[in-house]
This record gives sequence, structure tokens and C-alpha cells, in this order.
Amino acid sequence: MSNLFTNALFGMSSLSSFSSKPKVSESTIWATTQKSVAGHSAITPTSKITSTAISTSISTSTSTSISASSNVFHSTDSSLAPTDPVSSSSSSVVDSASLPASMVLTDTPEISLKDVEMRYRTGTNEVLALHQVSLDIAKGEFVSLLGPSGCGKTTLLRLMADLLEPTSGELTVAGNSAREARLARKYGIVFQSPVLYDWRKVKHNVALPLEMMNVPRKEREEKVMELLELVGLGKFADKYPWQLSGGMQQRAAIARALAMEPEILLMDEPFSALDEFSRERLNEELLSIWNKVQNTIVFVTHSIPESVFLSDRVFVLSPHPGRLSAVVDIPLPRPRTAEMRNSPEFFELIANIRNSFEGV
Repeated sequence: MSNLFTNALFGMSSLSSFSSKPKVSESTIWATTQKSVAGHSAITPTSKITSTAISTSISTSTSTSISASSNVFHSTDSSLAPTDPVSSSSSSVVDSASLPASMVLTDTPEISLKDVEMRYRTGTNEVLALHQVSLDIAKGEFVSLLGPSGCGKTTLLRLMADLLEPTSGELTVAGNSAREARLARKYGIVFQSPVLYDWRKVKHNVALPLEMMNVPRKEREEKVMELLELVGLGKFADKYPWQLSGGMQQRAAIARALAMEPEILLMDEPFSALDEFSRERLNEELLSIWNKVQNTIVFVTHSIPESVFLSDRVFVLSPHPGRLSAVVDIPLPRPRTAEMRNSPEFFELIANIRNSFEGV
């Protein structure tokens, strides 16, 4: 693993390696970190497809689908302007008193973006990667950023993680700047590749961020074993990464990202390299972990079925330039089961999302 990536993952790289607009006097990047579902029962802003029929046909007890403020796509380009968004008043509301505290939407979103743009400069040329993206993510929510290659999914994730700085617009995390959230170690990041050190045992890979924080050895070892049990790798603590399957390596990476108990877990297509069988199994395991940890998860994927199975809401991005085309509520009841993948409601949600893309 390169020193650049090591530092980016565990805390000591310059942001200039990630952005054409390097930040001054800031040299600490933490990609491991702490803890924390709300829904949005409409597709907004450019698609006025509602999920009322789907929600009704599934269950009247969708406890994870609660009212959230409407996410409106703001565009100064008339060619990208949306139709009238579906207002939040059309959302199905569940009494928040019946929900766990971590699943109740507060006045301040966990993550909020307003008119965020990202432009890359290469020589004399300029590329508009993201165009005026506005969205809110509630505390404890599981959302997916979905779209084809080149739509800005990973760029958007890196902006949230403060690995990139937006060209314009406003991005806040729990009411603070992304930089303040990063310095407070609110983030954990899981990348497309597990990025484990081959010469360190699994338990030592998971322990690495705790070592860098000078956590006492006994406390560190107890925490590592707790995390390995959580992700189903307790019996593999003394194995090396090369002795594990790809799915097991990714589970180790998730355990490492959870080591500092992050309030927000950012996941950049972590299962994209796995076969379909392993991917579906890890989807179920991830939801089981999330249910126990109850943090906020932002999950990047280009798989529509995966986004439907995992998420409370799906943010649909379209390319050239990258922009938010729709926000799709997923009213499938939780816990999600493998049988749901064969339900008519599941396929209807997939079709609705597929029809909400623009310019694809």
C-alpha cells in the first residue's frame, strides 16, 4: 500500500493529494473514527413517482419510513431544472415516540448539502463533476448514492468526508463544517478494496487505528475481538489477509472502519468486486451490523437492486454533469430478508429508480 493511501486512511496526509484545491494548514485526514432511520416517502425532485401504492401493498407498519424535510434540486441551468418537487407533506408519517432515539429525525440533518458544485481543473480545461447538488441525510439513516460511472458518486462521498473541498455551495455535518467533523473523527471509510496489510494478522489490521490513537493494549485487544465477532470473523483473528476470501477481507475492513465508533460510515462500492452470491450475503450482514451499531451509512453503488435492498432512501445521480435526478424512498419493512428480493414491490422499486435516470 502506498504511503499516500496509508496516510489518507489513518490520519496524516495532506489534502492536496486528493484535491486540485488543496487546503492550507491542514494535514490530518482521519478515515477511521464514533456512533449514531428516517425516510422520505417520495421520489424527488425531477421524478414525481410516489411510493404510496408500494408502501400500502407491503405493510402499514414501515417503522423506518418517517417524515423528513424535502430534498430539492436547485439548478440555475434551465436544461437541468426539475419539475415541482413532491412536498414533504405527502410523506407517510410514523409517530416518532414509537421509534428508537437514534432513528428519529432531528431538526439538524446529520449531513446537509446545499447547491454543492465540484469542478476539476486539468491544465486549461475545467470539468464540471457535480452540478448544484442539494440533499439532507438524517441521523441513523442508511442511504445509497446510485448512478452510472462518471456521475460523481465517489466525488460526492469524498466531499462529505472532507477529502475534497467543493468549488461552491455549502456542506455541513451535524451543523458543523465537514472539516470540523473530520477533526472530531466522526467518519469511518470503507473503500472498494479492503486495503489490508498482508504482513499483519487480521486482528492487527483492525487494531491499527486504535494503535495510532495510543489506546491501551488490553482495551485495544478487547475492542478488536468485539468488532471481529460483530462482523463474523472472531475465529479468524490470527489469520493473515491472504488467507481470507474477498468477502472476509471486506468484513475485516468494515471492522477496522468501526474501530473508532464513527457516527457516520462512508462506503465506496465496498462489494463491487465480489461475486453476486457473496455480495448478497454481505448486504444482509451489513444490515445486521448497522442494526446493532445504529450509525449513519452513506453507501455508494452502481447496482440498483443493491441500493433498494439496503437503503431507507436512494439518491439517484445522473452524469454529464453529475447531478441529483431523484430521491427515492424505499418503504420495504425492516429487517430486510432475502425473500424480499423476489417480491413484486422490490421489482417495482427497481423499475421506478431505473426510470428516474436522466441522460443515460
